[in-house]
Amino acid sequence: MGLQPLEFSDCYLDSPWFRERVRAHEAELEKTNKFIKELLKDGKNLIAATKNLSAAQRKFAHSLRDFKFEFIGDAETDDERYIDASFHEFSNFLKNLEEQREILALSVTETLIKPLERFRKEQLGAVKEEKKKFDKETEKNYSLLEKHLNLSAKKKELQLQEADNQVEQNRKHFYELSLEYVCKLQEIQERKKFECVEPMLSFFQGLFTFYHQGYELAKDFSHYKTALQMNIQNTRNRFEGTRSEVEELMNKIRRNPQEHKRANHFTMEGYLYVQEKRPAPFGSSWVKHYCMYRKETKKFSMIPFEHRSGGKVGDAELFVLTYCTKRNADTIDRRFCFDLEASDRPGVPVTMQAFSEEDRRLWMEALDGKEAVSIILKIFFYSAQLDKIGFTIIKKCISAVETRGINDQGLYRVVGVSSKVQRLLSLLMDCKTCNEVDLENSVDWEVKTITSAMKQYLRSLPEPLMTYELHGEFIVPAKSGSPESRVNAVHFLVHKLPEKNKEMLEILVKHLANVSKHAKKNLMTVANLGVVFGPTLMRPQEETVAAIMDLKFQNIVVEILIENHEKIFKTLPDASFPEPISMSVSPPNAPPRQSRRQGQRIKRPLAVYNLCLELDDADSHSSPREDTPTGSMDSLSSQSPTPAFSSSPLGLLDENHLIMDSGDLAGWTTNLPAQSRPSMVSWMNIPSATPAATDAALPNFIFPSPATGTDRAVESVAHRKARAVYPCEAEHSSELSFQIGAIFEDVQFSREPGWLEGTLDGKRGLIPQNYVQFL
Repeated sequence: MGLQPLEFSDCYLDSPWFRERVRAHEAELEKTNKFIKELLKDGKNLIAATKNLSAAQRKFAHSLRDFKFEFIGDAETDDERYIDASFHEFSNFLKNLEEQREILALSVTETLIKPLERFRKEQLGAVKEEKKKFDKETEKNYSLLEKHLNLSAKKKELQLQEADNQVEQNRKHFYELSLEYVCKLQEIQERKKFECVEPMLSFFQGLFTFYHQGYELAKDFSHYKTALQMNIQNTRNRFEGTRSEVEELMNKIRRNPQEHKRANHFTMEGYLYVQEKRPAPFGSSWVKHYCMYRKETKKFSMIPFEHRSGGKVGDAELFVLTYCTKRNADTIDRRFCFDLEASDRPGVPVTMQAFSEEDRRLWMEALDGKEAVSIILKIFFYSAQLDKIGFTIIKKCISAVETRGINDQGLYRVVGVSSKVQRLLSLLMDCKTCNEVDLENSVDWEVKTITSAMKQYLRSLPEPLMTYELHGEFIVPAKSGSPESRVNAVHFLVHKLPEKNKEMLEILVKHLANVSKHAKKNLMTVANLGVVFGPTLMRPQEETVAAIMDLKFQNIVVEILIENHEKIFKTLPDASFPEPISMSVSPPNAPPRQSRRQGQRIKRPLAVYNLCLELDDADSHSSPREDTPTGSMDSLSSQSPTPAFSSSPLGLLDENHLIMDSGDLAGWTTNLPAQSRPSMVSWMNIPSATPAATDAALPNFIFPSPATGTDRAVESVAHRKARAVYPCEAEHSSELSFQIGAIFEDVQFSREPGWLEGTLDGKRGLIPQNYVQFL
């Protein structure tokens, strides 16, 4: 039961029960007062915590804004530029969010703290003052009454009458004050409800406004997030191909360092120990120098360098070499020594020590020293040429592929058996047997064997199809500029190629454009073909890490050729178009990014399949390595919206698995075979203490049984059933509405990122991918 009402008539009786009811009202107001004081304290703490959080968020945003990734090489792809700029975008997002949080903190003060403080001080404070008066008048009234009643009846009538008037007047004043106090008590009991709740409602309205603003910011951020995920996927795919190239180069150099020395203007360079002679009692010392020699000018320079101290320990010394002689072991107590004499110090030889006998032999050869041994150069002769036989081979292979295998999944990505490829290539390159080989009708030659032979032939040319001379010029437009300027630059350069090269390139690119038109079936989009044929059509003259870092730009050049082959090969370039900028010139800035706010859902392509390279006989382990890293999500050559598919680099982990990409652009490795998971987890920097921890950290993917084979695996995934694990209300006529537990038939991956296609109750439509679970 609530508080009992205070009747005004009870003020005149002033009964004990009236006094109890008054005290109950007063106790309730005191409780309300304490509640408001505690609430104000918590509210102020909330504001302080909000300000501290906002300051921490702003500091975090400031750190994000100021950081920038450095890249290897002289340029970045568009994907890499957008990734580099992502921290700045994140910083802006947090900044906008904190602006809304500051508004929230201000609204808490204005809508909650101040009104409650005003109510407590003005309203509850006024009641307290009234209570003090009431208590004071009560004491005065009853004291006076008691004193009056103690007057002697023997007093004069005039005195008694005057005392009666004074008591009556005081009693009237007490009753009036009592009436006002009772009225005030009941008024404040009713007023406190809306005076306290209304500020709280305003506070929650401000809170909801803050979260709504966060939701709006998240919506604005969604398009950028999707695009950035694709940029990350593309960069990750290119990284996988680049990494394999770098590792191969590292292994080549490890096997034979001398054959892979970088070409530069020095005939010989490296570390040597130089003997520095001291006065007789002190003997001599040996100091390590980095030495460089140019045979054309006979200039020999050396810089003292000590690795343990971390740098140079003296100035460089340069002299012109007069002669070099080998020191015999009986003339010095150190091995691998030789003497040099400078033109400005005749008769004063400088003794040097190499690291090994082989190292000394190389220095002696470069310095034209006595007893020098000539280096035997390995010269490789290639039988592949851009001649009549070469054109016949390419045309026969293209005709066979377009006749028999244009729809084969993973065309040009699936590698053939090494022994079969070599056998076919030897038959085709022999003018006596070339015309006898029937590729279109013979079952002896699989399509993957034909495509591998074709790529092997192109790689065996003494010079790549797009020539060493123009290699750097082709790379430059891929690194910068607008899509239109890139196409124009490549168009211009193609017509600078030798006529035979251009003719062969046109035949090949026309075929690749045809292959890309069947991408729905063969999964070979323009981007995937760029990854396959970038290293095939373009090769740097010198194989270095820096050159490998340009591999991603080679892919972009091939994408441009395929997407614009009609313009590039059928029309002449614009005569007024300037020649591409030199490699030494810094590329201009990339074109600005599109606005993040989009009115409609973007129809971006989704990575669907990744074909593993399954080799089908005993020669599979010796088959040639496929230099075709994973394709990008979109062609970056002209930023075309052409639908494209991408495949995960994990397809190379197991020969017998087909991996389905579930649309999550970040996770890749859950459900990998046990022997493959640890290395992949290590590469992705995911803790691999237990399989359970790994599985928990990564999204789910579908891996068919090895026994099913590639074709059956695709079929088994593409037409599966699925069950709804969340309800969904369709927002578009192309989408399906459903409840938890609904069973979908004939479920397939859609081109729309994050969506599936399926049939429910006879109706076919789109299904959010993360709303269902495959059965």
